[in-house]
Amino acid sequence: MENASDTHAAPGGRRNFLGLVTAATAVAGAGACLWPFLQSLAPRDSAAAHLPVDVDISALPPGQQIVVTWQGRPVFITHRTPEALASLQDTALTARLRDGQSRDLQQPPYAANWHRSIDPRYGVVVGICTHLGCVPAYRPTPEGNGSTAGGYACPCHGSRFDLAGRVFRGAPAPYNLPVPPYSMPSPTLIRLGENPTGQEFDFSTILQL
Repeated sequence: MENASDTHAAPGGRRNFLGLVTAATAVAGAGACLWPFLQSLAPRDSAAAHLPVDVDISALPPGQQIVVTWQGRPVFITHRTPEALASLQDTALTARLRDGQSRDLQQPPYAANWHRSIDPRYGVVVGICTHLGCVPAYRPTPEGNGSTAGGYACPCHGSRFDLAGRVFRGAPAPYNLPVPPYSMPSPTLIRLGENPTGQEFDFSTILQL
C-alpha cells in the first residue's frame, strides 16, 4: 500500500514542481520586460536633481516657515519678524553662540553676515543638524535657549540653533546649519541652487552637513 501511494503521489509532485518552475520563469520574463520600462521612467542621470528650485515666498507671513526640498535635502525658509532680527543682533545672544560671526565655512560669502542670508528678513538654511544628521524642529518662540525669538531644536541630541541657524555653545552639533547657494531674482522669489550674479560658491566645500 505504501508503494502504491508513493507511486500515485510522484506524478502530482512533479506536476506541482513543473508548475512552480513555469510560474517562476513567467515572472522572471515579465520582470525582464518590465525593468527596461521602469528604467525609462527614471531620470537619465542626476542632472535634474541639481537644477535650481524656485520658491515663491510672497504668501509667507512673518514668523512662519516653509520647508522645501533641494537636492534631496530639506531647506528651511523662514520669514523673520523685526523682533527676531533684533534678537539676532543682541550681544547677549551672540555671546552664547559657538560661531556667532559665521567664520566657519558653512555658508556662501554673501551670507557670512549676522543674519546669514541675502535679505535679512528671510532665513535660508539646510535643515540638517551638523551633529548626526537629524532634522531640527522649528521653534518660533523662546524655549530657554537665550533667544527672545526662538530658533531650532534638534530632537535627537538636544542641539539648538538660533533663527539664523547658528548653533549654541555646549550643543553636540559642532557647526552652524549650512546655508545653500541661492539667489533672489525678485523680492518674493528665492532660487535655490543658483548663486547671485557675479558670486561663486560650491556647496560641496562646506565643512559639514
